[in-house]
Amino acid sequence: LQAQLRLDRRTSNAERHNIVSELLVQVGLTGSASTLIGKPGQDKVLSGGEKKRLAFATELMTNPPLLFCDEPTTGLDSFSAQKLVEKMKEMTRGGRTIVCTIHQPSSEVFNMFNQLIILADGRIAFIGSTKLALEFFSKHGYECPETYSPADFFIRMLAITLDSEDECRRVVKRLCDEFAVSEAAREVELTVQLEARKGSACEVTTDKSKAPFWFDRFQWLTYRSFKQVLRDPSVQFLMILQKIALAVMVGLCFAGSVSETQTGIQSVQGALFMFVTENTFAPMYSTLAFFPLELPLFTREYRSGLYSTHLYYLSKMAAMLPGLTVEPLLFVLIAYWLTGLRNTLYAFLMTAMITTLTMNVSAACGCFFSNAFSSVATAMACLVPFDCVLMVTSGLFSKLSTLPYYISWTQNLSWLMYSNEAMSIVQWVDVRNITCELQNPDLPCLKNGSEVLDKYNFRTEHLWRNIVAMTTLYFIFHLLGYLCLRSRARNS
Repeated sequence: LQAQLRLDRRTSNAERHNIVSELLVQVGLTGSASTLIGKPGQDKVLSGGEKKRLAFATELMTNPPLLFCDEPTTGLDSFSAQKLVEKMKEMTRGGRTIVCTIHQPSSEVFNMFNQLIILADGRIAFIGSTKLALEFFSKHGYECPETYSPADFFIRMLAITLDSEDECRRVVKRLCDEFAVSEAAREVELTVQLEARKGSACEVTTDKSKAPFWFDRFQWLTYRSFKQVLRDPSVQFLMILQKIALAVMVGLCFAGSVSETQTGIQSVQGALFMFVTENTFAPMYSTLAFFPLELPLFTREYRSGLYSTHLYYLSKMAAMLPGLTVEPLLFVLIAYWLTGLRNTLYAFLMTAMITTLTMNVSAACGCFFSNAFSSVATAMACLVPFDCVLMVTSGLFSKLSTLPYYISWTQNLSWLMYSNEAMSIVQWVDVRNITCELQNPDLPCLKNGSEVLDKYNFRTEHLWRNIVAMTTLYFIFHLLGYLCLRSRARNS
């Protein structure tokens, strides 16, 4: 995947394969080539040291002459740290330079470095080889005991402790001042000036490589997202099983009660509302953790210039589409016929389309909230009252025309209202006769589908308006989610 995203687009697949194979040999990961990178706590995944080496291999793919490594041994045990630095040492033999920050290395790790820069209190205490560093400290009265690790000795001498802060700062100042006027410092300054003069006479060359086409990057990002889903089929199986179980439960609850009668009207509306809610809240809340889990990976790759924010976001949208299409269709296929809703192909297909659109809008809303807030908990806390507004303005619990003015405008954001009205229109349009089985003539009787729709303040001419409105909300939510993600990427 990294080879597809990083290497020149003119590189053949055979060349990519050879580069990957050579890098795996260099970092000692040939035996783990088929092992998942994984997360902490998972079985059969790369160890911490192997992940660090894999990170090096990834950066080496474009053969950079200079690498900056920020604390590469942090979090590793002494053995893994030593193996990692050994691999780094091997990489430098081909003429590559590696600049590395490191804290409290072991003696073995410390002795592998050619040059040393010691920093203390924001100043340079020494630059040079390890041997010269020991001589410098010894010359100024600080002898390293033979049983001491040089790294531990330097840290001990230059660390500032609370109980003797003033004395420590005096020692640090003295050593930094002594080095600033030392022969070693003058040699460094001379080298810098000499290289600067050479550099001014050099001809600047530009990178001739061509980045992969945007569609290729989009394709591979989408492939990775699909791969992550397919690598845990048990979760997908449980989600499908859950959707089937819910569809059966909804179907059995309304089976036999849905009819073109006065008592059947409420059953029809209740069944339709279950179609809406069961395909709204689950996808909306499940996508809240969709982006935060991958944010560190996205930020790292975005800052490396592998792809743009919009390509990453579009790939996520594409990866979600199959699940957001199969699940609602499966739900409708089972629940529609079990409940006994209108027995026409047109009504079934329209209900399936509206349900699928409902789930996609809900997931888009979840993506927006996921990217708009810094944590899943905060996003969820803000999403709950928004859900309440969606429910109130859905048109089931109260007639839309009776809503107060300060809340009625929110129905324009409620895809629950759009989908509920659209499904109701599909079920009741052209219904000419509704049986009035009530014995009491004083009780109201709805005689046809138009009267049912009027009861809920629904209009038949709103069918395609609702579908267009839901489609618009789908793109608006995704646009807002993308803008929030782009803002977080730029501020990271």
